[in-house]
Amino acid sequence: MRLALIYSAVFVAMGTAVLVVILVVERAGPPIQVSTATPNRHGTRITPLPPAPPGPRLILPPVGSYVVAQHTADVARLVLASWIVLAVTALVAFPIGWFASGRMLRPLREITARARTISAGNLHERLAIDGPRDEFTELGETLDALLGRLESSFDAQRRFVANASHELRTPLTVERTLLQVALADPNASAETLRATCEELLVAGHDQERLIEALLTLASSERGLEQRERADIGALATRVIERPRPELEEHSIELDTHIEAAITEGDPALIERLISNLVDNAVRHNVDGGRVEVSTRQQGDRALLIVENSGQLISGDEIETMFEPFRRLGPTRIGPDSSQHGLGLSIVRAIAEAHNAEVDARPRAGGGLSMTISFPAPGS
Repeated sequence: MRLALIYSAVFVAMGTAVLVVILVVERAGPPIQVSTATPNRHGTRITPLPPAPPGPRLILPPVGSYVVAQHTADVARLVLASWIVLAVTALVAFPIGWFASGRMLRPLREITARARTISAGNLHERLAIDGPRDEFTELGETLDALLGRLESSFDAQRRFVANASHELRTPLTVERTLLQVALADPNASAETLRATCEELLVAGHDQERLIEALLTLASSERGLEQRERADIGALATRVIERPRPELEEHSIELDTHIEAAITEGDPALIERLISNLVDNAVRHNVDGGRVEVSTRQQGDRALLIVENSGQLISGDEIETMFEPFRRLGPTRIGPDSSQHGLGLSIVRAIAEAHNAEVDARPRAGGGLSMTISFPAPGS
């Protein structure tokens, strides 16, 4: 309706403008002159009549008055006819505009109808708009891309909920089993009960780490509430001192090149990101291996680079490493029971919250090279 009214209004306005221009030009033209020597404006040459015979005569007005009157009448009839034609065509323009706009908006109605049939249960369907390359096909392709991202997000959410339910249920099952076994033994001694309590403490600590990791992951995906200047180099210096016992126990060499690297964000989350990368580099290493940690400022980016030796990793496995509860091979160093496959998921979530880029590449001799590029303040 709006398009049809716009078409009609534009048509009437343009037609009126044309008529007004014609009238203005006509009024601004030179006056009509009648002369016996020169032709008038219309190319008409007036020849004078011979002298009238004597006697009574009929006095007529000048010939020029007839020409002007005729011209004025012709212009009036032309203007009246033009307004009538404009009014009739304006009435005809509305249904034509209605039909044309309906034809133009038909693809939009098809997109709307198809989009209404797509819900969370059938996100695999697509609009698949055919036709010439125009704004409607671009809109359909954009919506199809959006549906693809939603489908991936829903699938990832379903996997996350299923895996989180399983991981949270396992420690509870272990704790319940330990308690049932201890209570079912009528001859349980103090030492037996003490050992059961120690196992419950270990299981509770494992569950606490999992809940903490899930909360960190959820808070990172929600985004940052406030930002402040943070030196990645200073945060890395604190983090790399923590795994010293494991490094010495397994003869892993730690090589550091720490320089100031300033960014803006949440220092606690950035420290957690560095800690997860270093822990991952240590736990998925081999005896006598090597871990390299370096930070530096490069242009408008603050770089954190963590490299480690270890098992061979193919390029196809890189993306799966960042999915929640996804473990890539067995843990080489340290107890595997405390690992839930959330370390690199938290790394990616924290990096995305800080608008940082994550570049993970397998090393030729085994192991992984991780580069996190944070934006510098003001960039």
